[in-house]
Amino acid sequence: MFRSPFPDVDIPDVTVYDYLFASLTDEDADRVALVDGPSGRETTFRELRAQVDAVAGALAARGIGVGDVVGLLCPNVPAFVAVFHGILRAGATVTTVNSLYTAREVASQLRSSGARMLFTVTPLLAAGGAAADEIGLGADDVVVLDGAEGHPSLRDLLTVGTPAPDVHVDPSTHVAVLPYSSGTTGVAKGVLLTHRNLVANVAQTSPLLEMTPEDRVLAVLPFFHIYGLTVLLNLALVKRARLVTMPRFDLQQFLQLVQDQGCTYLFIAPPIAVALAKHPMVAEYDLRTVHTVLSGAAPLDAALGQAVAERLGCRVKQGYGMTEMSPVSHVIPASADLPLDSVGWTIPNTECRLVDPATGQDIDVPAEGESEAGELWVRGPQVMVGYLDNAQATADTLDDDGFLHTGDMATVRADGVVTIVDRLKELIKYHGYQVAPAELEALLLTHDDVADSAVIGIRDEEGEEVPKAYVVLQPGRAVSGDEIIAWVAERVAPHKKVRRVEIVEAIPKSSSGKILRRDLRAREAGRL
Repeated sequence: MFRSPFPDVDIPDVTVYDYLFASLTDEDADRVALVDGPSGRETTFRELRAQVDAVAGALAARGIGVGDVVGLLCPNVPAFVAVFHGILRAGATVTTVNSLYTAREVASQLRSSGARMLFTVTPLLAAGGAAADEIGLGADDVVVLDGAEGHPSLRDLLTVGTPAPDVHVDPSTHVAVLPYSSGTTGVAKGVLLTHRNLVANVAQTSPLLEMTPEDRVLAVLPFFHIYGLTVLLNLALVKRARLVTMPRFDLQQFLQLVQDQGCTYLFIAPPIAVALAKHPMVAEYDLRTVHTVLSGAAPLDAALGQAVAERLGCRVKQGYGMTEMSPVSHVIPASADLPLDSVGWTIPNTECRLVDPATGQDIDVPAEGESEAGELWVRGPQVMVGYLDNAQATADTLDDDGFLHTGDMATVRADGVVTIVDRLKELIKYHGYQVAPAELEALLLTHDDVADSAVIGIRDEEGEEVPKAYVVLQPGRAVSGDEIIAWVAERVAPHKKVRRVEIVEAIPKSSSGKILRRDLRAREAGRL
């Protein structure tokens, strides 16, 4: 077992609301907290806290409180912040929903989480409204933040006038947020993250990421993803930095906002790094205010990261985590000079083990050099309580000693620097989003012409991991691969789309019926 090289930090035993807003001074209250990127509209910390309290009061007036779950289907706009923290302030739990989800996927998450209400915006109302109808929510239970006929709006809630309720919960057990993750394999499951989990991860990362009140942080990574929620939103709020929101990624707008708003700290995923390193448009903008870029959500190639650093004249760092860890467990500190292909050191208050998956034996930290690879196990206050209504999945991921089995293979150097080298788990990471092969396989089997299927990740021409489906057709059927691709695309979020299809005679399986993905990967490797 090895610990963080950093001293433990104090983790206050408080709710997320109290952690972020209870210590707000008069001076800080007048600072700008949020800037709506497209419009430039500003919201101060004082105004934001008042909005949060107003939303909490309006929810309490509707009977929403401790024990209730509220869905939030919303892009990165300032209203997301007021609603998210308003729900928590009311004592309820937020289940954040991917803005790219189809109505079927939204309904599945709302049903699984037991959501009593849904907050969304007009552009997402088609999917959100259809999902709400499917699970039996009425029009009054669907709040459309920017207003839509027949539904309450955010303005309606802000003007109810009911004071925020006096809520008392145990931060270590009360679930604050319920994001959905595929974990190490399988279909998405609700991840139970408490107030303490969220507070802990901000407290743990704060001294390493070195954000200050003078920073201007561009929020392009989605808040519905735990990376954006913790490392962007909550860290920026507690540090009293200025957060500039972008509803969706558009390179020109991204560059324009960095230039016009003087953004200093960028949190990105590798696809954005590719654009920053290679796109000619970048040269047309003044990005000299940027001092740090932090990449997460998927592995960053070291050469790519170095190209970004040289082109922008800034520091580029990388971190590692999982939704199940709120999400950060490792990061390269902002001022540290570590190999960019590593994920840096273990963060404070956190312990790790590397375990040989074949023998179950621990791999020791070497006296010098780098260790052999083993599965990374992590224990700390940021680790989830478990999965919602899924004791087996919880037991498969969290052991009796409290270690979370990440499903990722890693090495550790003598100085504690960790590098992720491979993945045990079957998940495909497409542009930082999780794609569960099992979910796509189950969907493909509902196609009338498909007798059997298997999905693995392969590399496309740009080196991006994409889902490829191997499909066995029903006897006498002649559907094409392109037709199957189009059929799947109509039923899943864009990042889950099957990008390649190969028609095969049979799917390789073990005697117990388990798909032998390694055989399919070997088949792909033989074509290289």
